[in-house]
Amino acid sequence: MTTASLRFDMRGPAFGASHTALYKAAVDMAEYGDKHGFTGVVLSEHHGVADGYLPSPIVLAAAMASRTKSIQMQFMALIAPLHDPLRLAEDIAILDQISQGRTLLCLAGGYVPEEFAMFGKDPKQRGPAVEEAIAVLKSAWTGEYFDYRGRKVRVTPRPVQLPHPPLLMGGSVPAAARRAGRLADGFITHREDLYQVYFDEAKAHGKNPRPFRPSSPGFIYVAEDPEAAWRVIGPHAMHEMNSYGEWIAATGTDGRFAKVDSVAAAKASGGYVVVTPDECVELAKSHDNLMIHPLMGGLDPDFGWRGLELFVEKVLPRI
Repeated sequence: MTTASLRFDMRGPAFGASHTALYKAAVDMAEYGDKHGFTGVVLSEHHGVADGYLPSPIVLAAAMASRTKSIQMQFMALIAPLHDPLRLAEDIAILDQISQGRTLLCLAGGYVPEEFAMFGKDPKQRGPAVEEAIAVLKSAWTGEYFDYRGRKVRVTPRPVQLPHPPLLMGGSVPAAARRAGRLADGFITHREDLYQVYFDEAKAHGKNPRPFRPSSPGFIYVAEDPEAAWRVIGPHAMHEMNSYGEWIAATGTDGRFAKVDSVAAAKASGGYVVVTPDECVELAKSHDNLMIHPLMGGLDPDFGWRGLELFVEKVLPRI
């Protein structure tokens, strides 16, 4: 059986829909997805971006959790060095209470220099910052006093999920994969070779990690006429590709995005899948999960709704 998830990063470039319209649609879509059997809402984090990329995913997740009953709030990922770990422990614990145990957290070290500068953080310390965050979260969610930077502290209430919500890590280098093998409940990467580094380290620490599974394309849209849909999607896909691509090129990190100079190049990248209902059913046969990103790059919510509803009506019952 293949599951389905919704993804939102709330990018809203000037040529796209307004942020007011996008945020209303995102919460409504989470409620709709919950009612129709979607398993997760995937939220991510960046700061100070011209297109308004989601800077406060925990706030959005709380709004979505209050309107849903079953769907899991999944952070992919929170940038650990930019958060006070004690406050993060409190916020996630309360979200887990609001959602009644529907929180999954993935932490990453981050890679955009401007974000570290914005928060006065040293990017060279991101590895230690992630390790500290993991240790603090685990200690904080016991509900007991513990030592933190020479102080006796306590976080209450505890999360609903005990001993703590699933705590994953993400990254693009072997050091991050090994760190996840030691400290986390899982590792998020699109690279099988990097996942193997995590897998081996987790095994060495007595864990039983799941085998590597190819991730879903980052954007799937279902349409009766894919070519017509591409005429709408194209500029938004280019914006997303180039926005991520600029960060990746500037920092030399690994990622699934690269700068493109045409819609055809974005389409050829394979990251944007626009298919008929029957083609989507076939796609599901090779993926454990399908990711629907209905507001990608500031798409008009009405257009996003059409693809989402067609997926629910003509694909979901068949997978």
